[in-house]
Amino acid sequence: MTSYSVNLPLQLQEEVEKCALVQGIPPDQFILWAVAEKVAVLQHQFPDRSLPHITYRTGASGSPVAVIRGTRIRVQTIAIATHQWGMSPQQLAEEYGLTETQINDALLFYTAHQTEIDRAIAAEQEMETFVMSRINKGNYEKETKMPYIL
Repeated sequence: MTSYSVNLPLQLQEEVEKCALVQGIPPDQFILWAVAEKVAVLQHQFPDRSLPHITYRTGASGSPVAVIRGTRIRVQTIAIATHQWGMSPQQLAEEYGLTETQINDALLFYTAHQTEIDRAIAAEQEMETFVMSRINKGNYEKETKMPYIL
């Protein structure tokens, strides 16, 4: 693997160090994650023309999220419903008021981007587990350090 040396302007270096400290990670790790996140955003700026029913919207984290065009239904929701809940494309179409073609495009998109979507699903489940554990312990209101999820 190629190694890169980065000379950051002083102000940016200070900001990186502050953000890394808040995340509890070394500045080098923070820079690596920031670059990886930016590359992922750039790779997904444009919709796949072969799947006209799929587009992107900006998620809560500011990252692009694949959704069924004209809806706010995430591709990962369709993937979960199919693979974890065992719902068929026909059942999903009826449940969400979509066409089977829209569902099938979502499933094709999931197949093409399975690693990143599975990572997003796992990150959400990890966050949900963390929050629920804090609520169950009665510590949710206290300041807590949330896990950083890329």
